[in-house]
Formats: sequence, C-alpha cells, structure tokens
Amino acid sequence: MTDELLVVRAQLGERAALAELLARWRRPVWIYVRRMLDADRADDVTQEIWLAVVRGLPRLREPGRFAPWLFTIARRSVTDRLRGEYAQEEKTSGFGDMVVEDPAEAMVDRAALVSVLSALPVLEREILVLFYLEDLPVEECADICQIPAGTVKSRLNRARRLLRGHLEEKGYGP
Repeated sequence: MTDELLVVRAQLGERAALAELLARWRRPVWIYVRRMLDADRADDVTQEIWLAVVRGLPRLREPGRFAPWLFTIARRSVTDRLRGEYAQEEKTSGFGDMVVEDPAEAMVDRAALVSVLSALPVLEREILVLFYLEDLPVEECADICQIPAGTVKSRLNRARRLLRGHLEEKGYGP
C-alpha cells in the first residue's frame, strides 16, 4: 500500500493505516534525527516529531507529498532543539560562540564517518544526510529545507569538500 493511500485512510480516521504509516517511517525518521543529534536527544526529538505528525496529518493537503512533509517536520524539530540548546548555552556561559567537540577516536570506518559528519556545520550536514543517507532528490531536499534547488547543490558541493578535508585529516584519503 502506498504512503499516499495510507495518509488518506489515516485522515479518514483509520487507526490501522496510521499505525502502518508510523511503523513504515519510524526508523528512517529516527535515523535522520540521530545523524543530526546524539542518541538521547534523538529519542526525545523523534517523539516530538511523531506527535506533530499525528496532530498535523488531518491538515496535510497533498497526501502524495507525505515524505517531504514528514522530513520538514523533522528538520524543524531538530533545528528548534539545537536553537534552544544554543540559547541555553549562551545564557549559562555568557559567550556567543559554542564549540562542539566530538570524540576523535574512530575504531571503525563507520565511527570515523559519523565523527567527521558531526564535525560539519549543521546546514551542510543536514543536506548530506537528506541527500545521501535518506536518498531524497535535490528538489525534495529543497522543499524540506525551504531553499532553492541551486542552494541545495551548492551546499552539497561545500559539504563534500568539507567532508573530504575532514576525512583526509583523519587519514582516510590521499
């Protein structure tokens, strides 16, 4: 059954359709959020996302665009969480700049990639995650991030360069 049909059935009040839709997208959403935040925060933010989805689903006008709508909610939730944490950090530290340090110990290639990915600026990391890890096309990335497709392409280019540089620093390249 397609997502579009599940959305329509869920909008009509069919609980089984809503449950199937949530089951189908639970893991991809959590993985997206986890790539943007640590595991504890990812769990909390993912719960907030699904609450927003359940509340907003009756108002979704284009059921065929469920995935971009869902990832837009996820993106906003992650952004809101990061903004709130940065604001809290500024209040408690009194400094405007927050330095995020990730552990540099990479035992396996995947751990090294996660470490390098988390060192990227949020905008570039977000585009890499949406495009490469969530396999969304440029147009849907643009819709989710509310930016032109050309900006998505330029952020992807910059993100690739930054990622390559970080990987080379860690000894994973030429």
